[in-house]
Amino acid sequence: MKKIVVSALIALICVSSAFASGAQEAADGTTVLRVGASPEPHGTLLSLVVDDLAAQGIDLQIVEFTDYVMPNEALEAGEIEANYFQHLPYLESFNAERGFDLVSAGGIHIEPMALYSTRYDSLDAIPDGATIAIPNDPTNEGRALLLLQSAGLITLSDDAGIEAVPSDIVDNPHSFEFSEIEAASLPRVLDDADAAVINGNYAIPAGLIATRDGLYVEGGDSPYVNVIAVRNGDQDNEAVQALVSALKSDEVAQYVAENYPNGEVILVD
Repeated sequence: MKKIVVSALIALICVSSAFASGAQEAADGTTVLRVGASPEPHGTLLSLVVDDLAAQGIDLQIVEFTDYVMPNEALEAGEIEANYFQHLPYLESFNAERGFDLVSAGGIHIEPMALYSTRYDSLDAIPDGATIAIPNDPTNEGRALLLLQSAGLITLSDDAGIEAVPSDIVDNPHSFEFSEIEAASLPRVLDDADAAVINGNYAIPAGLIATRDGLYVEGGDSPYVNVIAVRNGDQDNEAVQALVSALKSDEVAQYVAENYPNGEVILVD
C-alpha cells in the first residue's frame, strides 16, 4: 500500500500559487488532487485509495493538518483542492462565520463522539461538582452538550440547537463545571478533568475506543457525517467524485471493519 503524506507547511508554501481551483493537470498529464486531512482516520483512509486513483490518472496528495481551521482556510485559498476532516454541521457553521462557500462533495463516515473518564467507570460515579472538558469550537461544543443531555446529565433550552453553549443549560442537577478546551487538546487534558467529551478523530490516536472506554457514546444515527469538502462549483469535478467513490469501495469497507471493529468509524451509504 502506497501512502503519500505531504507536510502542511511545506505543501502550502511550495504549491499554494500553482493551482487556482479544482483538480489540476500536472506536466505528465496526471490530475493532481491535494486533499487536506486529519491524520486519523481521514489520512489513513485516504492512503488506502492512492493507488486506485493513480490507476485512473489521479495523483492524490495527502496534506495533513492537526487543527480544525487551517484545512478550510487552505481550501478557500486554493492551496488544496479538497479536504476531509470535518462533519457537515461544522462545515456549515464555518461557512457562516467566515463567509466561505465550501460545500460537501459526499459524505463518507461518522466518528461517534463519547464521554470519557480516567477517574470514574460509569456516569453514576461522576460526582456532583465535577469538571467536564468539552470542545470549544461552536458545533463540536454544541454536539458535546447534546451528548450530555442525551445521557441525562443536563438539560438544554428548547432553542439551543446544534451550537449550544454552557449558558444554554437550563438544568444542571449535578452542578457540573464545564471547561472549554481546543478539541485537539482534549485527550491530553483527560487526566486533569473528571471527564471529557472527545471527538473520534482525536480519541482514536490517543488509544481511546468509544464503545470500550466511553461512559456514554453517540448513537450511529448521528447527523455529524464527515464529508469531502470542496469549493462550491467543484463538487462534480471528476477527480473529486472519483475520490468519493474510492472511499466507498469494498477495500475501504474491509479496512474499517478490520481496524475499527468497535464502531470507532462507521461508513455511510
